[in-house]
Amino acid sequence: MPCNVYEIPQPHAIGSQEFMHLQELFDRSFKAARIGVWECSLPDQTLSWTDTVYEFFDLVPQAPLSRDEIVKLYTPETRKLLNEARDKAIRTGEGFTLDAQIVTAKGNSRWIRITACVEFANGIAARIFGVKQDITAEKAMVEQLRYLAERDTLTGLSSRTRFETFLGEICGTDSRSGQALLLADLDGFKSVNDTLGHQAGDDCLKVASRRLSQAAPEADMIARIGGDEFAVIHPCSSAEDLAKIAARIVKGMNWTISTPTKNIRITISVGAVIIIPGQSPKDIFAKADLVLYDVKSAGRNGFRIMPPSRPALEIAQPTLHKEASSSPVGGF
Repeated sequence: MPCNVYEIPQPHAIGSQEFMHLQELFDRSFKAARIGVWECSLPDQTLSWTDTVYEFFDLVPQAPLSRDEIVKLYTPETRKLLNEARDKAIRTGEGFTLDAQIVTAKGNSRWIRITACVEFANGIAARIFGVKQDITAEKAMVEQLRYLAERDTLTGLSSRTRFETFLGEICGTDSRSGQALLLADLDGFKSVNDTLGHQAGDDCLKVASRRLSQAAPEADMIARIGGDEFAVIHPCSSAEDLAKIAARIVKGMNWTISTPTKNIRITISVGAVIIIPGQSPKDIFAKADLVLYDVKSAGRNGFRIMPPSRPALEIAQPTLHKEASSSPVGGF
C-alpha cells in the first residue's frame, strides 16, 4: 500500500498522562514535517482535515469545507490526475500517492503529496483517507537541479547533456518535419581570453549566446556544448532553407570588442547537416563537425553544408561574402 495508517495508543492501554504526551508528540512531529491528516466520507463527500491541511490551502482552521470548492483549488492537470486516481482507488480498494499542485485560497502556488487509503464496509467503499505533505520546497530543489543539469550556467543556453538527449530523441523518431543540426565555433575567442582575461571571455560568451538566439529565433534548441562551441537544432524544409539559416547566423555573429589598445573581431564558423531520422546521433554530429572543420581550415567566418548523401558542396553568397570580408561563406 502506498500509505501507512498510524495507530495512536489508546488510553486504556497506557496511563492517561502518557497517552496525552504521546498524542502531543505525534501531532507536533506531523506538524514539523509539514504533514496533515485528511478524510472524506464517501456517502456524503464530507471532508475532515487537521489544522495543518487547512494551512496548506491558506484556509482558516476548522472552517466549513466543501469538496467541490476545494477541488477547484487544484490546477486543471492535477485535478484530472487526482480524479482518475481517486476513482480507481474507490473502485479497486488500492491506495495511491500523488504529487498535486494547488493554487491556494490566497493565490499561492504550492505542491502537496497526497497519500490515500480506502476503507470498505460490507463490500462498499465507506471512506477515503490519508495524509497530505507540503513538498513545495522539495519540488523547487528538484526543479533547480533539473535546470542546472539542462542549462549552461554561464549563458543560460541548453547544456551539452540536454542537447545530446534532444538530438537522440530526434534521430530516434520517424518525424516528417525536417530539422537540421548546425555546429558553430567562435572565431577570435582565444584572443579575448589571452588579451583581456577570462572575465572578458565570459562576457564574450554571454554576448555570443544572445546574438545566436537573436539570429535563430525559431530554433528548437540552442546549446553551448563546449568552451566556445555551440549547437543549434533548427526546423528546416530544404537544403536551400538551411543555407539561409546558416547565413543569417554567420551575419548575426559578427561584432568587434574594442579596448584602449586593441580591437578584437569576433565571427563564427558554422558546419551544418540535415538530420535524417534513423541515423545515429554520433554520425549526424560527425558530419556537421566535418564541414565545420572545412570552414575553419578555409579561413573561418562562414558556413558549409553537408548534404545527406553527397560530399559537402560550397557556393558563394555574394552579399554576405562582402560583409564577411575574405572569409569563405558556403552552402548549396
